[in-house]
Amino acid sequence: MTAAPEHRSDDLGSFATPSSAGEVSPAGDASPAAGDGTFPDAEPDPDADPSPDGESAAEAEPEAETEPEAEAEPVAAAERDGHAKHLAHTWEEARQAAFDCATPIPAAPVPLRDAVGRTLATDITARQDMPHYASSAMDGWAVNGAGPWILAEPGQRLAPHQASVIVTGGLIPPGAKAVLRKESGVIAEDDDGLPVLALGGTARPGEPRNGQHIRKAAEEATAGDVLVRAGVVLNPAHVALAALAGHDEVEVLGKPVVKLLLTGSEVVEQGLPEPGRVRDTFGPQLATVVEMLGGLCREQLRIGDGYTEWLEGLEDSGIPEAQNLPADVVITTGGTGVSGTDHFRRAVAELGGRLIIDGVAMRPGHPAVLAELPDGRFVLGLPGNPLAAMMALSTVGAPLLAALGHGQLPPVREVPCGTVLEPEPGRTRLMPFRLLYGMASPAQHTGPGMMRGLASADGVLVVPPHGVQLGETVPAFALPWGPAIPEPKAAESKPKSPGRKPASRTSKQAAQSGPVDWSALLD
Repeated sequence: MTAAPEHRSDDLGSFATPSSAGEVSPAGDASPAAGDGTFPDAEPDPDADPSPDGESAAEAEPEAETEPEAEAEPVAAAERDGHAKHLAHTWEEARQAAFDCATPIPAAPVPLRDAVGRTLATDITARQDMPHYASSAMDGWAVNGAGPWILAEPGQRLAPHQASVIVTGGLIPPGAKAVLRKESGVIAEDDDGLPVLALGGTARPGEPRNGQHIRKAAEEATAGDVLVRAGVVLNPAHVALAALAGHDEVEVLGKPVVKLLLTGSEVVEQGLPEPGRVRDTFGPQLATVVEMLGGLCREQLRIGDGYTEWLEGLEDSGIPEAQNLPADVVITTGGTGVSGTDHFRRAVAELGGRLIIDGVAMRPGHPAVLAELPDGRFVLGLPGNPLAAMMALSTVGAPLLAALGHGQLPPVREVPCGTVLEPEPGRTRLMPFRLLYGMASPAQHTGPGMMRGLASADGVLVVPPHGVQLGETVPAFALPWGPAIPEPKAAESKPKSPGRKPASRTSKQAAQSGPVDWSALLD
């Protein structure tokens, strides 16, 4: 399942990380790794919450007021302490690394009930003629020749001037030439008092014609005809057609099976939490988001903060809903920081895994971790704060799930920025934004533990470390549940009118002032 080389070791002391010690990133910041059995320094990270879902008092304030100036000690200071260091990936590097580390899951057959929304890997063909027998299109009588008709037992061969009762979809009996609709026939008596079928009711002259109201065999397709071509995303009509064609299952491109491991002893799933406890923000929605990103969420497990629970949660136990196969991806929430209840790296190391991504130079979502276990499973560690987790999932999880599911790297578009965004050297900032008069303005309420800003956002800005000027285009990506980012409109040059009066000084100043900052209009 993986393409990246192994960097695994049997002991925690040589637990490998993607970058070697002492390197310098373009961003210029570094963060420590567990090179000698210890983990990164304990300086608080704004995205790493002591509770998996909770919002601390500090997070209720704007991020800029709660974020430390640096997320790691300088490399030189770390070397004096004797700790091996690694460099956090840039946002672009993290996306690409998550996409490149996985190979697509092979195609496999799935039952028809699970096929809607999947991409067809091989053509669907008719296994027999469709329909495979001639049938009636109406309730009425199967008849042979002109009437009146002598009634015969249903199903037997009809001689000339005989008829038998038939229902819609019923097998046309041998000898039958047409079907007389129930509304066009009446039961009468012949000269001997025997019942006969005669035309009546709504019957028209000459009814029924030969072949009338008969669905012929192979009318829709003959055996071997291609009904649906490979590469199509299956809808309910495709699946119904496959069933008519005689299929019980169809072969589709692989999709990653995902297991969610939600952590936190203080998390409550219902009602109002008491102080010191927090509501579960992942349980109600994370599985749905994973499905939107192309995963098949087949198990969701909640555990506490103990190391044994972590280890058991990551071990391969199989998923009953996935035919007892292990998950292709395990997504955890919380536990990626450096507190005493953060066990992600230790558990992965004990299981013989290797780190692919250990931190991303971005906020929120810096403490995102991606690892691979010896059995090929990927483990994606999301920060405990809900907005930080969503940004980490978009940065690392979306490319990983796309690669495993035969997809492309999620697109990044450009949008004009409706405000000035100051530089923050060393890291990318991910800002939910709203489109206002065609320009993107950062939403409010976007602390790592907040969800209000994201709930009303039109997408997420990818603000580079050097900042953005008013009116400048800035990269952005769409939300899994939102519309695509619109393409920027090209500026149209208008020819000057020959009789136009010179613009006033006031209008000239307005024209030179550039785009208007609309961000103050946002709630």
